[in-house]
Amino acid sequence: MREGSRGISIRRDGHETWFKWHRGRRQAGDLSFTRHRLIEGLRLGASLEIDLVRYADPGFAVLHDETLDAATTGQGPVLAASAETLRGLRLRLENGQPTDHPVMLIEDLGRLIAETRAEAGETAAVVQLDMKEASTSIREDDIAAFARAIQPVARSVILSAGDAEAVARLSAAVPDMPIGYDPCHFGASDALRESRDFKGFVAQAVEASPHATMIYLEYPLVLFAAEAGFDIIAAFHQADRRVDAYTLTVTSPEAVADAERLLALKVDQITTDDPAGLEQALARAG
Repeated sequence: MREGSRGISIRRDGHETWFKWHRGRRQAGDLSFTRHRLIEGLRLGASLEIDLVRYADPGFAVLHDETLDAATTGQGPVLAASAETLRGLRLRLENGQPTDHPVMLIEDLGRLIAETRAEAGETAAVVQLDMKEASTSIREDDIAAFARAIQPVARSVILSAGDAEAVARLSAAVPDMPIGYDPCHFGASDALRESRDFKGFVAQAVEASPHATMIYLEYPLVLFAAEAGFDIIAAFHQADRRVDAYTLTVTSPEAVADAERLLALKVDQITTDDPAGLEQALARAG
């Protein structure tokens, strides 16, 4: 860990911008979705993100891919794996080497959040639950399993998805859970680059998910709008929405320059695979 770099947030010109730990990573080289990093982030008051995908039994697994082969010691589609199978798997490093880190299910995540809160007390930590499934693939039993796991920790999470209907169905089962919305899916960002109807894009996003408090935007799209003379972050702020810009995967000079531009636009959160490194680089630049 870089000396003095917590990877939590940075303040510029009176505005605080949070670093979101993409897939639970605090620094470059971290493995995705490990219990120890999630616990660490909860204790520090960090903004964290995990992904959720369906598996064979009711509920969701804390994984990103639709198949098990690359990220875990398993094989085949996640959708074909039972809870018993998933609990027997371990996460793999990027080079394919197995680790001792287990695959988590939604109920494991709920317990982890609750237990860490009980031990560490209240912090500003929030875990984004990024739902990778479309509403059409989510069963009522999945929603029930989600609600059982998340209701006790509802104020410590924020649910997001590119499918507004999926967010609506899941949030109806956990009504006190904050929600977010990503309007960049299904070709929307490419269409916006062609049309440049930025005001229409903002209005449509607000209408699609009227209760969302956070809007998730591809960071190149935010910068594209700014270059075209439209401050899309300010537009969402006027609609009483906060904005997360995703994802800075490396802390290169080019990425740091892009992050500086996002800070100047007063983005509320930057999703990054290297929060500690980005914080350090921006502190040097600032």
